[in-house]
Amino acid sequence: MEANFDVIVIGAGPAGYVAAIRAAQLGLKTACVEKWIKDGRMIYGGTCLNVGCIPSKTLLEISHNFIEARDKFEEVGIKIDKISVDVKNMIRHKNKIVSSLIDGIAALFRTNGVRVLKGTGKILKEKKVEVSHQGNKSIFKANNIIIASGSLPCYLKHVPLNGDTIIDSASALNLLEIPNRLGIIGAGIIGIELGSVWCRLGSKVTIFEALDNLFPSVDETLSKEISVILTKQGLNIKFNVRILGSVIKNKEVKVNFMDQFGEHSLNFDKLIICIGRKPYTQKLIEKESGIEFDDKGFIKVDNQCKTSVSGIYAVGDVVRGPMLAHKASQEGIMVAEIIAGNNVQLNYDTIPWVIYTKPEIAWVGKTEQQLKLSGINYKIGVFPFANCGRARANNAIQGLVKIIADVNDRILGVHIMGQNASELIAQGVIAMEFSASAEDLALTCFAHPTLSEAVHEAACATSLGTTIHKI
Repeated sequence: MEANFDVIVIGAGPAGYVAAIRAAQLGLKTACVEKWIKDGRMIYGGTCLNVGCIPSKTLLEISHNFIEARDKFEEVGIKIDKISVDVKNMIRHKNKIVSSLIDGIAALFRTNGVRVLKGTGKILKEKKVEVSHQGNKSIFKANNIIIASGSLPCYLKHVPLNGDTIIDSASALNLLEIPNRLGIIGAGIIGIELGSVWCRLGSKVTIFEALDNLFPSVDETLSKEISVILTKQGLNIKFNVRILGSVIKNKEVKVNFMDQFGEHSLNFDKLIICIGRKPYTQKLIEKESGIEFDDKGFIKVDNQCKTSVSGIYAVGDVVRGPMLAHKASQEGIMVAEIIAGNNVQLNYDTIPWVIYTKPEIAWVGKTEQQLKLSGINYKIGVFPFANCGRARANNAIQGLVKIIADVNDRILGVHIMGQNASELIAQGVIAMEFSASAEDLALTCFAHPTLSEAVHEAACATSLGTTIHKI
């Protein structure tokens, strides 16, 4: 036994590193176990920072800027003779951003006094943690343990990765050449975002989806509209598809699939597998520890992320709920506060979702289809960005704001598709967090000219039954 800690956090992703920092800020002796080491350097931030949220949004922004410069600048008065993409420099820029943020987390650990334990963590009985690194094993004792081990991508056994022609989403963020023909299995958030990047840069993109529609968790009004927009942008999305297998030959991969019309095949230069993620718990927990799992492999927790063992918590992708970095971080903060003796609870009904297409989609709360299935009476208000002055000034008129309220005018859901929807949705989150009515928003003064005025007008439509600027 080496050292005792008040808190040991396993994993330095968005759940783990945030939990560790907050625990240390609250005066708790804290350590964080992390096994991701590259060229002798600790890699903090988990999937989100290194091969997920940050790099994908960097490439999405670059590719969008390229399309804007190529297709839109001239109509607003900016002339460019030639424009091209330097993919290697683009990836270098993305890597620089990721590296700087990793350094930032390392600095935060040092500043807040979080001790880093290099290696792979394993939870033993009696709240002990075994850390293995380069053949050496050390055992630490903790009064409290926070499991923040994250998740892993799911794969298809009959379409195995080879690291070249068939790759996962992480490798798709590091391509040094634009593939002429790109196939993607899975039209979820990751698949659509990656497809958008490479489609904008010149790839002919085909996306295979087993379901019969796009984004079933998105409000139908927005889901139908974004499906049309993405198709116009060049994404070829095939629904109701069952993948039969793949064949690699002459540096290309042939995908065999079946749809309602029979069996078919298509050839690609690259194929990306994006069929979801699963909790990472392999070799993480000794059976004798007493920690329980559900039938899908997630660690069982209550609403405060407490496991079946007193003093052991689990947060982020390894537990129930959406696999979202911000949800994971807030759970980490909540648990750190609880360990410190504070009374804190995360409101799971006000967690925002974002899909970084162009235009972006963001929402919080219930969708219209959910309310219909529940038999809840509701009213809606919709306002299109085409009627918003700032949206027209920005040349970004696609999309709308939709607000749903109950019969007493309490907001049940806010759904936004448009430029900066990821930022605007915070207004809906805050409103719902304080149990606001649509009238509360309708009677609030919003700055002009801003995109947020569309939120105000949608609230007016919901509460008052009319708007000022909608014809």
